[in-house]
Amino acid sequence: MATRWGLCGAGKISHDFSVAMKTLPPGDHQIAVIASRSLERAEEFAKKHGIPKAYGSYEELANDPDIDIVYLGVLHTEHWRVGLLFLKAGKNVLCEKPFAMNSTQVKDLVAAAKKNNVFLMEAIWSRCFPVHAEVRRLLAEEAVGEVKLVKAYFGSPQLHIPRSVEKELGGGALLDIGVYCLQFVLMVFNGERPESIQATGVLLDSGVDESVVVVMKFSRKRMAFCCFSIAARLPNDAVISGTKGSIKVLGPMHCPTALVVNDKETEYPLPEPCLPLNFTNSTGLRYEAEEVRQCLLKGLKESPRMPLADSVLLTEIMDEIRKQVGVVFSQDSQ
Repeated sequence: MATRWGLCGAGKISHDFSVAMKTLPPGDHQIAVIASRSLERAEEFAKKHGIPKAYGSYEELANDPDIDIVYLGVLHTEHWRVGLLFLKAGKNVLCEKPFAMNSTQVKDLVAAAKKNNVFLMEAIWSRCFPVHAEVRRLLAEEAVGEVKLVKAYFGSPQLHIPRSVEKELGGGALLDIGVYCLQFVLMVFNGERPESIQATGVLLDSGVDESVVVVMKFSRKRMAFCCFSIAARLPNDAVISGTKGSIKVLGPMHCPTALVVNDKETEYPLPEPCLPLNFTNSTGLRYEAEEVRQCLLKGLKESPRMPLADSVLLTEIMDEIRKQVGVVFSQDSQ
């Protein structure tokens, strides 16, 4: 039986997700429904991507008995509210990153998933890429000895994009792209909580972070350094340095297709898209879709690649970084 998907939100990421799905066997995955707040938009999207059903409200999708999982691709300021709608309706959910605006909201989503006994995963698609699977395998066999330092960079000039810079839209470098650097560090250190976090950054006039540098210290004298910016292009790679060598995830580190282990490079090419994409390497969204399918087939309620505990810790770290840098959202006082 194919996994039947319901897409929530007819924006850019849902477009790319739909294109990525076309690279997977139709017997395994099928997009059954697209829901938008505008029926016209949903119908237009359905026509473009060959989706049989279109809804003009999220509630209709929440009440549809014929879908296995909802892909939540709305703006992250809406994740908490709309996510709870689906979870309380007994739907499995793959929620785009960042999971929500702060750790309180994330814990609400996790609690709702557990209470309703449904699957929930934050769509940190990076974790499902073959490159990241190989990194985990290399670390498990201590291929570079003991890891001492992890560095991750992500900078992309996007000051012209409203959702990146406006506070009401949950803007800032941290929530949009810094999340990728931080999740990489947590993956390398197996979801361990850092002993200390030091962050400094500069803000835009709108009050969101433009560029941030974070240094984290972990147990056994291990460190991590992350730098992210929505004002400048950065190397966008990630390096794991150990006592016996190094692993380098070549840019774009959040959706990588190449890995260098002790100077030896291996490529992991992506399938070509059937339609133009909005974001880099988006056919790689196929990997998280397949990860979800495998979890559902096994009856799991969360993904071992991106456990809910990792998502909670990730958001707690982001809360602390925002506190140090001085970014406050209206959701923080709810």
